[in-house]
Amino acid sequence: MQDPGRRPFNMETFMTLAYRFPDVLPDAPKPAQALANAYDRAGYRYGLYADGDVRKLFAFDGKYAYGDRKTWDAIEIALRSLRAGGKETLTVLDLGCGPGTWLRRTVTRARQLGFTHVEARGLDIATAQLQRARVHARALSEQPGIALRFEHGNLCGPIAAADGSIDLCLCLNGVLNHVPPALLPPVFAEIARMTSGWFLATVRAIGSTPTVYIDELSAARCFRQDNRQNRLEVEFHNGSRAIFDSHLFARRELQSLAQRHFELDDLRGLDLFHGRFAADPRWNPQSEMSCNHFNEQLERLENRYCRDPGFIDHATHLLLSARVVKARAA
Repeated sequence: MQDPGRRPFNMETFMTLAYRFPDVLPDAPKPAQALANAYDRAGYRYGLYADGDVRKLFAFDGKYAYGDRKTWDAIEIALRSLRAGGKETLTVLDLGCGPGTWLRRTVTRARQLGFTHVEARGLDIATAQLQRARVHARALSEQPGIALRFEHGNLCGPIAAADGSIDLCLCLNGVLNHVPPALLPPVFAEIARMTSGWFLATVRAIGSTPTVYIDELSAARCFRQDNRQNRLEVEFHNGSRAIFDSHLFARRELQSLAQRHFELDDLRGLDLFHGRFAADPRWNPQSEMSCNHFNEQLERLENRYCRDPGFIDHATHLLLSARVVKARAA
């Protein structure tokens, strides 16, 4: 019989207290562990949602196909720039690599461009995602001239890499959205410390459409983004809950953080229009899903407004493409 003087156990209240006062409730997961648990519980669904079919590296035909293609264009530019500069070996670091799709793309393309040796490392806090990355990358990692590995690591802590040892550093798909704002300056400083070439990142914009990061929005029964606490609370249809850091970026904030350490090559909005006008095969007739003329018009709109101050913060993601300041690199 329940003690009438005690309030009933409430998991949501428990997790909120654990997040705000982790030392008071030592058995509750810390924020980083709660985030890792959420991505691990998502399992293969996260890769499917974020990257599409992991077996088709360069298909770019998922929900975020337009933004993915533009992100890949930026990676292609960085790789070609490094190769044109005379580099024959390449070091790549992917921070928050998830199932490793973007790192496999980058390594594959680097070999095609003529890099004789590629050393690539993916870091993530989600153990199950790292295991998937290793499985998917097994054949690629066994090729001569490629050293590819995936390791457990936290972006918010010191990263085991020598100063200026990374030619290309990636941090994609909203990884930086999970960094508490107070830690963003030291995180950017750490990335700049170990990078000698390019840094590419994509983050969720402050005016973007909603996301629950780890799965399709339709998988969530309810969610709430608290922009004062920079926290997202989600309850999924399968009964699981997740509470983790979620900080949305404005262009000026991202620009300010990057300009302290890098020369900006580009800062643009990704997917201002494509996602909002995308057809849904569950609803729209097939004839309405492949209109070339309409897609061309959307492309023109994207190119026209992707850097416009009045529009950029309403993009799905912001894409930052930057290089280490030349004076520092010297």
